[in-house]
Amino acid sequence: MSTHGNRTAGRRWRAVATAATATALVAVPLTLTSTTATAAEAHVDNPYAGAKQYVNPTWAATVESAATRAGDPALAAQMRTVAQQPTAVWMDRISAIAGNADGNGLKFHLDEALKQKTGSTPLVFNLVIYNLPGRDCYALASNGELPATDAGLARYKTEYIDPIVDMLSDPKYGDIRIAATIEPDSLPNLITNSSEAACQQSAPYYREGVKYALDELKTMSNVYTYIDAAHSGWLGWDSNAAPAAKLFADVAKTTRLGFASIDGFVTNTANSTPLAEPFLTDPNKQVGSGQVRSAKFYEWNPDFGELAWTAHLHSLLVAEGFPASTGMLIDTSRNGWGGPNRPTAVSTSTNLDTYVDESRIDRRVHRGAWCNPLGAGIGELPQATPAGAPAASHLDAYVWIKPPGESDGASKEIPNDQGKSFDRMCDPTYVSSKLSNQLTGATPDAPLAGQWFEAQFVTLVKNAYPVIGSGPNPSPTPTVSPTPTVSPTPTVSPSPTVSPTPTVSPTPTVSPTPTVNPGASCSVKYTANSWNSGFTASVKVTNTGSSALSSWSLKFAFANGQTVQQGWSATWSQSGSTVTAANAAWNGSLAAGGSVDIGFNGAHSGTNTAPTSFTLNGATCTVG
Repeated sequence: MSTHGNRTAGRRWRAVATAATATALVAVPLTLTSTTATAAEAHVDNPYAGAKQYVNPTWAATVESAATRAGDPALAAQMRTVAQQPTAVWMDRISAIAGNADGNGLKFHLDEALKQKTGSTPLVFNLVIYNLPGRDCYALASNGELPATDAGLARYKTEYIDPIVDMLSDPKYGDIRIAATIEPDSLPNLITNSSEAACQQSAPYYREGVKYALDELKTMSNVYTYIDAAHSGWLGWDSNAAPAAKLFADVAKTTRLGFASIDGFVTNTANSTPLAEPFLTDPNKQVGSGQVRSAKFYEWNPDFGELAWTAHLHSLLVAEGFPASTGMLIDTSRNGWGGPNRPTAVSTSTNLDTYVDESRIDRRVHRGAWCNPLGAGIGELPQATPAGAPAASHLDAYVWIKPPGESDGASKEIPNDQGKSFDRMCDPTYVSSKLSNQLTGATPDAPLAGQWFEAQFVTLVKNAYPVIGSGPNPSPTPTVSPTPTVSPTPTVSPSPTVSPTPTVSPTPTVSPTPTVNPGASCSVKYTANSWNSGFTASVKVTNTGSSALSSWSLKFAFANGQTVQQGWSATWSQSGSTVTAANAAWNGSLAAGGSVDIGFNGAHSGTNTAPTSFTLNGATCTVG
């Protein structure tokens, strides 16, 4: 028998023997040695109930560093609250197990988890298993290192899953509850993107890889497995949801433990779909020409948020044979959608699409816009069995699987050794056919997936809902899903591509123009990148005066009828040809000699002459 075979036998023996005494444990030889054998605690229904969760000290230190640069004490305090929250540790390639230039390895985090565990209080360690062969077959930003081949699968098993399981098997970690999110975006891609050649090639390796991961991880009673189940805007259609539940059941049946190999499912991983739409609570409500669910933004999908989707999915899973005790997790790290653009009341429009666009808190141009979305905010803080959530959702917890501040993908091509390719869905200048020929709404200047993206982090904190520090927010009433037979039955493409022409959000209230500072002076550098009928502009504003500004307002005019479509790092408004950019809440202080970088996506009709005159707080700026 190979050395690996001996280790596997040792793991499986320990899983069976966890209820035995320590004396019994030392009676059987193991290839893994330990001077203290601690029996793992008994497996429980909800590992999060009554437990603490692991706080990643390296991520927390990065957040603390950002707080020192925040400039605004209130914002810094909110960031420090964020730094105290538990987040998942991602094993996104083989080198992540031992540790690499991007972070510490798994053993470091497990040892830190031991330090954080106090007394008899259980501790949950959130771990992401994420390295399947042909990973993310329909996205380029998060492609992995292993090809969808037999050789890639062999490496996945022997160089990735086996070392992780061997490490977790160390008896000293036996009383840490390991909650493993299994392969984000893998099985859902086999539901909606089966027509894609890359997904067709990856399909058998996804099934076998997930089976192998479940079989090996479930040799330990302290490991809890949660299969990724996409989100409501991906699988919520009945034509997607039922096949997804069947696929999950089919994979479970191939495992050694069957349905017992899966403790639950996690939705919204690294996504920004809200828990519910507070002003759109009835998908069947008739407005103007049709039901709310038939609006272009929802495309007949009855699940408007994750509370509805988890309830919908759970009922389908039970029908497929999963036990009713199957639990659900929702990633709330980026689905708050607060800030100044959050609607405060239901629309009064009688036009269906206008009604939906003015009422929804999800401000994306399309539910398929997933990469570093502008305007997103942190959602509910991690919590077990969240109060107020509907029982039908069967929630074990709200969790932060995606650590806030980590990029979804680069906004331009960046050479790397991680197998991550440039995905135009992360490019804010790209008009995507997948989004009904609209701009992606991605945040500009983003680094590679998984790397720290401070500009986005600042936005996530300031747009958090509930506002960080304000206490928990009662869970919103989820949109009630209709009986899962859509009538009339729509023709739904496997991967939703239809999107409304976005209704322009109400012009945000702009702070009063600050009083002109005597002797104020400024300089502006304006650059633009144009394509077809769109462009992205970057504006650097420098206070060249001798006095600091406590707030600022930049004004300029377009010469060719250009319009601002969406902006960042300022509150943008436009009246005719005149554009105003007022400081955001977090960057109003502008020291003498200090600069601020802001920008926007715009539209033009063929000519895009740059503005030649700018004023800051009423003072004329030099340009160049």
